[in-house]
Amino acid sequence: MCRHLGYLGPRTSVGGVLTDGDHSLRVQSYAPDDMRGGGTINADGFGVAWWDADSVRGYRNPMPIWTDPAVDDVLPQLESTSVIAAVRSATVGMPVERSACAPFTDGRWAFSHNGVVRGWPHSLTDLWSEVPPEDALTLPAPTDAAAVWIVLLQLLTRLEPPAALATLVRRIEARAPGSRLNFLLGDGENLYATAVHHALSVRSSGDAVTIASEPTDDHSDWTPIDDRSLVVATASDFTVSRLDEEEHR
Repeated sequence: MCRHLGYLGPRTSVGGVLTDGDHSLRVQSYAPDDMRGGGTINADGFGVAWWDADSVRGYRNPMPIWTDPAVDDVLPQLESTSVIAAVRSATVGMPVERSACAPFTDGRWAFSHNGVVRGWPHSLTDLWSEVPPEDALTLPAPTDAAAVWIVLLQLLTRLEPPAALATLVRRIEARAPGSRLNFLLGDGENLYATAVHHALSVRSSGDAVTIASEPTDDHSDWTPIDDRSLVVATASDFTVSRLDEEEHR
């Protein structure tokens, strides 16, 4: 069911975000602790997005992260104050290709989905019908995560990120009960994440915040996030609220 991670704080190595910690994202690709009902390893590609000034840069590979020399040879030379990364476990029947690997990017946004939409693609027919044709044609890959990303982009044109994510969760759950919807969204200055039927933890050190599907080490300052919660983080702090509360604001 994939693993993802977001970082905000002082400039840091992009490659280090993938490999730092005894249980780094790279380790989680072949030895995850909490897959919760989907797959055993995350070997169907990976990706990382980072912000350079006001633009998002990215690197994705459909091969397992542990096979890519760029993770140790190239990405450590890049630095950013904000990074989102993901390793992928493809849902059965979905393609294993570069375009299907998160994070997906557009403008200032980067997005990852850790989970599955039940009943895809039929369960998203109503939501997809609301997407303008010209935007539908930009679908990165024929996967549930990519389709969810395009729908979220539409919501972000009229809603603030917390409300957009809460609305997205509510509408998907109405059509696809039992979906696992851990979303991670960033704009270079903030991170937004949902925990819906999947694990999520946050670590704050005062000048940096990390949001991860699984803690990357055994430090005691990781905070497990309750199910059906929304996390909003800056580099200096984070807040947690109930998704149900956000839906009614």
